[in-house]
Amino acid sequence: MASDLSFIEYVSEQLRDTGEVRYKKMFGEYMVYVDNIPTVLVCDNTPYIKKLDSIKSLMENSQTGFPYDGAKEHYILDIDDKEGLGEIIEKTLESRKTEKRKNKVKNL
Repeated sequence: MASDLSFIEYVSEQLRDTGEVRYKKMFGEYMVYVDNIPTVLVCDNTPYIKKLDSIKSLMENSQTGFPYDGAKEHYILDIDDKEGLGEIIEKTLESRKTEKRKNKVKNL
């Protein structure tokens, strides 16, 4: 079952305070970008966020799941928790930017 566009728009609206938000349809599902960084994967109307050490303590009580067959396990993001959402996204963006820089250095 593919995600509903209305749910993607709701997720995007919930993330508006965390940065510039856009989404892109990919293989029938959606990737939500914050500040041009892939941040939240939405599959079957469930928002997933990559398991990162930087958010482990914030997500310790969260459910986990696999967004699609063959995917690594992700945290399931409580998109309605506006207070916790900001910190989770902030730490995720910091980690993803660091990953990006490390990958660029490796490619030289």
